[in-house]
Amino acid sequence: MQITFRILKNLRSNSELLILIQKDDRVAFFHIYERYCKKLYWFVLKYLKQKEDAEEIVQEVFVKIWKSRDKIDAYSSFESFLFTMAYNATISMLRKKASEAKYIEYLKSLQQVNDTPDLIGEIQYNELNNRVHSLLNELTPRQKEIFLLSREEGLSHNEIAQQLGISVNTVKKHIANTLAFLKSHIDNDLIINMLFVFLFLS
Repeated sequence: MQITFRILKNLRSNSELLILIQKDDRVAFFHIYERYCKKLYWFVLKYLKQKEDAEEIVQEVFVKIWKSRDKIDAYSSFESFLFTMAYNATISMLRKKASEAKYIEYLKSLQQVNDTPDLIGEIQYNELNNRVHSLLNELTPRQKEIFLLSREEGLSHNEIAQQLGISVNTVKKHIANTLAFLKSHIDNDLIINMLFVFLFLS
């Protein structure tokens, strides 16, 4: 183990560490974790503002890295891949928590809305949610089905395509068209638009 640690200290590139990780090398994984865990934590914390949630995201990301280690491309930009995973996980958590009071307060604080009753944030969230679901009823059944599978059930484009027996490009086109339609019919109020971005566009 000591020999391995000494060798890894001399490894400077992510690619060398990732190749070892693909071979189930836990020491190499530890070094990748040590290299990025703090950077990832502060990156996520900027969005979530909650230490416990940021720690949860970091743990979730590295667990996924380890579980999918055999699929990682050791020669592509690992840092970009890592931070993209963290960003996606962060947005997913924001979606789940958007209706909770602390996250409504967070959204209001981004706009420096002070001394406003908590009820306003909840009303605006409910207004947005009701508006979006009303607009979804104006879509074709297929568009609505694809959008709900993506945004409410969290399925990937590939998973939706396989489940419905259509191409991935068709799924992407339907979602893009639906998002454009929804955005064009959402009120211009700043808070409403911000919630819309967090819940549906990201």
